[in-house]
Amino acid sequence: MKKSLFSLMFLFAFFMTQSQTQTQTKTLHQNQKISIDFKKDRNLWQALTYDLGNMAGGMGYAYSRPLHWKSNQFANLGYVAAGTSALYLVDDHIDNWANNWRGNVPRWLADYGNEYGSPNNNFMLTGAVYVTGLLTKNPKLRRTGVLLISSASASGLLQQVSKRLIGRARPKANVGKSTFDPLHFDRVFNYDSFPSGHVMLGFTNAYILAKHFDNPWIKAGLYTVGSIPGFARIVDRFHWVSDVVFSTALSIFIVEAIDKYLDRKYDEKYNDKRKAKKIAWDLQFTPQSFGVVMNF
Repeated sequence: MKKSLFSLMFLFAFFMTQSQTQTQTKTLHQNQKISIDFKKDRNLWQALTYDLGNMAGGMGYAYSRPLHWKSNQFANLGYVAAGTSALYLVDDHIDNWANNWRGNVPRWLADYGNEYGSPNNNFMLTGAVYVTGLLTKNPKLRRTGVLLISSASASGLLQQVSKRLIGRARPKANVGKSTFDPLHFDRVFNYDSFPSGHVMLGFTNAYILAKHFDNPWIKAGLYTVGSIPGFARIVDRFHWVSDVVFSTALSIFIVEAIDKYLDRKYDEKYNDKRKAKKIAWDLQFTPQSFGVVMNF
């Protein structure tokens, strides 16, 4: 199951990106003098080291963005904080309500979400995408791999540190949503609920792959697949709903920051239409409901 899942996702990422990429081939005569353009004509090792530097640079850029935020960014942070807080108030109620239908969720769906969002499978997938782009000299696939790896690494490191600092109890600990055991260097079993690494890694991949497409239905489909890890973690009581929503929003912020950084490093861009066409994420409150709305 795990191997077939990995193969399917890899082939999807590879062929769908290939379908929208035009590759150009350059031939050099054997006795022609080769001059290295450090922007375009790198050999394999030079390309690899350049990409590794951009992965680290992208992580640093994402972490430093709060120091450069303006009113709009702080407003978005306020929306996310307000939404997370609102969900925190009803976390216990949602967990209890989910007990009515947890047993009806197909096990294969929950297992898929848990496997797809796991760090091992995530880095196998992202690594395969990057290596394929590097070896085939496909610039769009290679840049996708750089964005996948740097975003997953930034998300993974951030959530690992946050778990230890916050120490929130998981639902399965059965001690309630408001129980914390913070400030541990080592993770404490069942006290590492916030934020969710599976959610961040799973949705990061889907959000990045969706950047290849303009069709809103394809985007929505990818976002739905990327949301399955969050659903699975709620079903298996590893995370509260507020954990999942906050982690999803955080993964979007990280991807957008790193993507903006990589736009300055690579010719291939996904955001040429960024100013003309945006995806907006809004929080909506009513007396009966709370929700996240995507406008595209």
